[in-house]
Formats: sequence, C-alpha cells, structure tokens
Amino acid sequence: MKYTQSTLDKLEAIPELSGYVLRYERGTFQSGYCILEEKKVVVLNKFLQIEGRINTLIDLIPQLEINTEALPEDSKKLYLDIVSRLETEGNVES
Repeated sequence: MKYTQSTLDKLEAIPELSGYVLRYERGTFQSGYCILEEKKVVVLNKFLQIEGRINTLIDLIPQLEINTEALPEDSKKLYLDIVSRLETEGNVES
C-alpha cells in the first residue's frame, strides 16, 4: 500500500461512511487512536505523519462496526482487502 494523502483519504472515508466521526487531536494515548464506542467517535493522534496515520487506520478499521452496504465499491474493496490481510497475518502467526 502506498503511503500517500490519497490512500489516507480513502482509509478515512471507510469509518466516516459508516457513521463514525474521525478527529485528529493530541493526547496521551500511545496506540495512535482512541475509540469512543457509544458516540462512534474515533480520535487519532494528530502528531502522526501520513505513514503513521495510514498504519493506525489499517489497524483500527477491522475493530469498528463497518456497514459494507453503505460503502461505495472502491471503499468496500479496500475494506475487504484490509480485513483479509488481517486474517492472513493471523493465520501466519498461529
């Protein structure tokens, strides 16, 4: 995956299209993000560079409740790619 602003924009769209609010804030969370489940708010560390933001979103997206029916075809394909990559990595570690 390329670490470009375009890739970041596509990744940010996935949770946003499922009703999550993405915010970039500073904080003491070490993982790069914080999820407020009840309010569907995802707070990402604003000090991360593009590569860090992309990697954080790739780690985060499978943990969210994503409505794939609400996603346009290109976003759905990217989401399924992220989820399948996670499953593949999980099988390798087992």
